Amino acid sequence: MLKGKLVGLRARHEDDIPVLRAELYDDVVNGSRADARPWRPITPGSQDPRLVVDDEEHGRVPFSVVESEGGTLVGTATLWGIDTHSRSAHIGLGLLPSSRGKGYGTDVVAVLCHYGFVVRGLHRLQIETLADNTAMLRSAERNGFVREGVLRKSAWVLGEFLDEVVLGLLAEEWEPAAR
Repeated sequence: MLKGKLVGLRARHEDDIPVLRAELYDDVVNGSRADARPWRPITPGSQDPRLVVDDEEHGRVPFSVVESEGGTLVGTATLWGIDTHSRSAHIGLGLLPSSRGKGYGTDVVAVLCHYGFVVRGLHRLQIETLADNTAMLRSAERNGFVREGVLRKSAWVLGEFLDEVVLGLLAEEWEPAAR
């Protein structure tokens, strides 16, 4: 398990899947805001690639996020779009509604940075998020990510186009002590 101050990132367990499905992906608003693909209902028990881990997939590493104290499931985190040639990847996370506003997001980003830069030897990490996602923007910037640009009206979300912010962090800019 990878450990932060508040959370740990561990392998996905089978009993995590129904909780994540019910609290993150069955929520039409949250699901539409978190994924570039259109929301659709997923049949219970199906092999939804957002939830079920494919150990043969090397370009995406999904984690379950748990509280450091007690191990309660609080969300999901992913290093995705891993490019081993350019040594870059993207960061994504989703916290259960009851776990938001507790500082977990900032800690998840810190632990994913450690995983990306130290464990995987990556050179660059990137985050794309909706411009009104202040929690994610704060979590990224507290970990040293720099706003690199705005993709104007690039995300179709529930009947309207929204701006996305692109943030980046290079290995030489990362300050693990900031965790």
